[in-house]
Amino acid sequence: MNVLLGRLVIFATFVTLCNASCYLIPNKIVPGESTKECTDLKGNKHPLNSSWQTENCDACDCLEKEISCCSLIAIPVGFDKDNCQKIFKQEECKYIVVEKKDPNKTCDVSEWIS
Repeated sequence: MNVLLGRLVIFATFVTLCNASCYLIPNKIVPGESTKECTDLKGNKHPLNSSWQTENCDACDCLEKEISCCSLIAIPVGFDKDNCQKIFKQEECKYIVVEKKDPNKTCDVSEWIS
């Protein structure tokens, strides 16, 4: 129980600090039975108290009553939009911001939304 409480405190702090986009998937609970796994939206089963990353760049945790998932993607918003462009790198779950004229040069970003 203490482990679960600790994870929830860390999770709540993380969500507060990063303003992440998160969602919950309730577990199917059968009265009188203890939950030992979670089933995600694709039907994949995950052991209780496990964590994983989805192909859509979400970090998920299997908790006793639900799956909790939060986006790992931070979106750049504070950059020179006239001279720079954002490019999403799916394999790394992140955006980079590069010059439009020379995509080998990165641009400064002053603000991100996660």
